[in-house]
Amino acid sequence: MSAKLLRAALVTTLAFVSVPLAAPFAAPASAQDVELRIGPDGVRPIIRDRDRDRRDRGCSPREAQRAAREEGLRRAEVARVTDRSVTVRGFTRRGPEQLRFANRRGCPLI
Repeated sequence: MSAKLLRAALVTTLAFVSVPLAAPFAAPASAQDVELRIGPDGVRPIIRDRDRDRRDRGCSPREAQRAAREEGLRRAEVARVTDRSVTVRGFTRRGPEQLRFANRRGCPLI
């Protein structure tokens, strides 16, 4: 009888101990990249910044056209795109008009 009781106690103990140990493995998986460099100054972790490698998109012609329409330009069309600006031509109530937007995120008006 004591062997059965001992066996039941052991199974119960293992069940309670294994739940906290298995909890980290039940969590959703996420990719981690760890790089270690060994050099004259010892072991150093290398942390890569993903955002630094991405090219800043700036102001697309479609975004500039949309911003020009919000500024009151009718029949807006993109006339010129450079590295620094996006020029949009169209018409206002007074006649032909040209707006220039900076080629940065958010298309600020110059």
